Amino acid sequence: MHLKKTLAYIIGTVLGSGYFPKAPGTAGSLFAVLFYYFFISSGWVLLVLSFVLFFAGAASATFIEREKGKDAQLIVIDELVGQWIACLFLPKTMPVLAAAFLFFRLFDIFKPYPIDKLQNLAGGWGVMSDDALAGIYANVTIQLIIFSGVFTWIP
Repeated sequence: MHLKKTLAYIIGTVLGSGYFPKAPGTAGSLFAVLFYYFFISSGWVLLVLSFVLFFAGAASATFIEREKGKDAQLIVIDELVGQWIACLFLPKTMPVLAAAFLFFRLFDIFKPYPIDKLQNLAGGWGVMSDDALAGIYANVTIQLIIFSGVFTWIP
C-alpha cells in the first residue's frame, strides 16, 4: 500500500510541484510548458504522454482526494495534462507556448461551459476532464489565431 500511495502522490503532485506554496496550479502549468519545451521532441510524443497521464492522473487524483478532499490544491497532474493538450501540434516557439500557457490558465480558471460541468464528474475523472477540455479550448483558440494571420509575429 505504501508504494501505491507514494506513486499516487508523485504522479498527482507532478514530482512535488503541487506543493508550491503560492498558486500550485500555475506552477504545474509552468512546469508542463518548460518540460515540453526542453525535453519532449514532438507533438506525437506529447499526445501519447498526455493520453497515458490522463488515465494515470485520474487514478492518482482519486486516491489523493480520499485523503485530502475534493480536487485538493496539491493535485496538479490535471494542469500538466491540460497544458500539454493546449500545446499539442502548435509551433514550438516561446511566443506560442506563452500564449498556450495564458489561454489554458484563463480557461482553467474561468471554466466556461461545459468545463464547469465536467469538474462534477466523480473522483479523479472530474479533476482531469475539466482541465483536458480547458486545454482543448486553449489549443483551438491558438490554432484559430495562428491560421487567421492576425498575429504575424506568431510563426
